[in-house]
Amino acid sequence: MKNKIDHTIFYLLALFTLSVIVFSLLIPDIFWSVSNFQSMASQISVLGILTLAMALPMLTGGINLSIIASMNACSLVIAYFITQYTSMTWLLFSVVLSFLCAFVIGLLNGTLIAIIRVSPILATLGTMTLINGINILVTNGSTIANFPQSILNISASTILWLPIPILIFLLLAGLIWLFLEKTAMGKAVYFIGNNAKAADYSGINTKKILIWVYIISSVLCVFAAILMMSKLNSAKASYGDSYLLISILATVLGGINPDGGKGKLLGILLALVLLQVIESGLNMLGISSYITMILWGSILLLFIFLQKNRLFQVTH
Repeated sequence: MKNKIDHTIFYLLALFTLSVIVFSLLIPDIFWSVSNFQSMASQISVLGILTLAMALPMLTGGINLSIIASMNACSLVIAYFITQYTSMTWLLFSVVLSFLCAFVIGLLNGTLIAIIRVSPILATLGTMTLINGINILVTNGSTIANFPQSILNISASTILWLPIPILIFLLLAGLIWLFLEKTAMGKAVYFIGNNAKAADYSGINTKKILIWVYIISSVLCVFAAILMMSKLNSAKASYGDSYLLISILATVLGGINPDGGKGKLLGILLALVLLQVIESGLNMLGISSYITMILWGSILLLFIFLQKNRLFQVTH
């Protein structure tokens, strides 16, 4: 497992170095500008948090397809109250209510998967469809906009030239790292991903841990919702749909085994940076976003080939 992770990071660093060299040669003045790095740091935050929300269930051998729907539901809850009532009390109430909403969604996902034994992909697909339907029904598909300055300041502010959103993402990433590496429950997440039955027989309460994994995954979506609202000054039921596949891409590209049990946070961080550098560089070159998606898919296929080829060599 350790050798596989080391080569994952090596391949990511190689692709990152290649990308930086190419863009440095083609657009050196724009690519190395402070504004470009601040822009990339701001954009990577929402996707990064959603990738963390995707990675946790995947470490257990599951998946959470409802992260985007959860993010939009939480943002709509906050948006409704802060556009109706302007006081700070209502703002805090709406945030607390959004966390409660995320907790209920995570509890529903966890119960379906851990207790009722529904397949994770089917359970979260059903939850995603349910939440999307509720979001559209309540808002009629319309946009809620014009938030108070306290929300907008989150994405507009910096500390030591670093945007607040990237600092929030790094803080959450650090907390997830501590959870996975330094707690008994975090270690149990890997055990469940490697062999759920063996973990259950060894005395680990797999049902409880799976439920908490999906609750944490949903709660992370609240932070993504707040950053998305601050960035766009609006909330809508259909925001961020493209992030679902990209978060899966970043998770797998970062070395998380879709079957569970393997993967580290460092690989995910490197994968996020790599994808953001490629996207920003291609945007500055004026290349279509569809070409970007094709390139991302090609990178993933190349990466899987390199990993499988390495494993074949080691095995034989």
